[in-house]
Amino acid sequence: MPDAAPAVRRQRRGLRWLLAVACLLFATVASAAPRIGVATMQPGEIFWERFGHNAIVVVDEETGAATSYNFGFFDPGEPDFVSRFVRGDMRYRLVALPLEQDLAYYRDTGRGVTMQWLALPADEARELAAALAENARPENAQYRYDYFLDNCSTRVRDALDRALGGALRRQTEGRSQGSTFRSEAVRLASPAPWMALGFDFGLGPAADVPQPLWAESFVPMRLATALREARDRQGQPVVVDEQALLPHRLGPEPDDAPRQWPLWALWGAAIGTALAFAGARRPRLVASLALPFWTLCGVLGALMLFLWFGTEHRFAWANHNLWLASPLAWALLPGGWRIARGRAAGRVFHVLLGTVAVLALLGMFAHWLPVLPQRNAHWIALLVPIHAGIWTALRRR
Repeated sequence: MPDAAPAVRRQRRGLRWLLAVACLLFATVASAAPRIGVATMQPGEIFWERFGHNAIVVVDEETGAATSYNFGFFDPGEPDFVSRFVRGDMRYRLVALPLEQDLAYYRDTGRGVTMQWLALPADEARELAAALAENARPENAQYRYDYFLDNCSTRVRDALDRALGGALRRQTEGRSQGSTFRSEAVRLASPAPWMALGFDFGLGPAADVPQPLWAESFVPMRLATALREARDRQGQPVVVDEQALLPHRLGPEPDDAPRQWPLWALWGAAIGTALAFAGARRPRLVASLALPFWTLCGVLGALMLFLWFGTEHRFAWANHNLWLASPLAWALLPGGWRIARGRAAGRVFHVLLGTVAVLALLGMFAHWLPVLPQRNAHWIALLVPIHAGIWTALRRR
C-alpha cells in the first residue's frame, strides 16, 4: 500500500504558503491608508464667496479616486430658507463628490485652489476617512451654520483636530495676532464697500473680542496658514507637501486696513459745521437734507433692534451704534417736513431733536466704558458732529 505521508506533507506546505500569501495580502490592504489633503479656495466675487472656502480631500491609494468632502452646500430652494436666513437659523450640509467635479466650479470662476497634503498616521487617516463618509450620509450631513463659530472652515478644522488628537487646537488656542471677527469680516468684504460697511456698522461688541488663531480659522486662508505651521504629536510638520491646483485669476485676498477715525472725524466735523452755519439762513435746506438722514438712521436702528431681539445673529446683539442711529429719528420726520415747507415744527419736534442729539452724544461716552467695548470710534467721529450740526441749525426754527 503506497505511503500517504509525503502527499499529506505537500498539502500542509501548500496550505502554509497560501496562508502566508493571504496574510501578506491582508497586511498590504490594511496598510494602504488613504491620502488626506486640504483644498483651500481663494475668495470669489459673489458676496457669499468673499470669505473663501475649503474642503477635505480623501484619495483612495488603491483606486486613485479623490473624494472632496465639502461642508459648504446649502439649498436656497428650501421652503423656509429665507426665513431661516433672516432669523440666523441656517442649515448647511456636508456633500461628498469627486474632486474634479468640485474643482470645476472654481476653474470656471477663476478662483485659485491650493492643496496641502497631510502626514497623518495610517490609522488616523483611515479613521478620518471613515468619519467623513459617515458624516456625509444624508441623515447625518446637515448642520446648523454659524458665520464665525460653525461654518464650512471650522468643520474642516475640527475634523482635522480630532484626527491629530487635539494637537492643532493646543498649538493655536493660546496664540493671537489681535484680529477680531469684525476685522476679518470687514477685511474680506472690502472689495464690496457696501458689504464691508454693513458688517462694520451691523456687528455688535461680541465681534470685537480678540480671537486666538484657533478661532481665526473660520477663514479658510487662516486655517491653511495654521496647518502650515502645525506639528503632529511627534513634533513633525503636519503638511508635507503643498501644490497649486488652479491659478487665481481674480483680485488678491484683501489686506487688513484699520479704520482711520481722524479722517472720519474730519468729514463729520466738516458736514456738521456746514449744516450748523446753513441753519441761520437756509433752515429749509437743512431740513430737506436732514429728512433722508433721519430716515436712514431710523431704518438702521430698527434693523439693529430686530437683529438683537428677533434673531439668533448673536454677534449683532447690543450694538452700540444704536446710540447713533435710533429709530426715534423717524419721529422727527413730520416736524422736519414742516420746516422744509416753511412752517413751524412745534414744541414736540424740538424736544425730540434734542433727545436724538443727546443719544448720539451718549454713544460717545458709552464707547469709553469698559463694559462690552465696541470698536466704533470712526462711526462716532462721523455721526455725532452731524447730529450736533442739525440740532444747532434747527433748534430755534
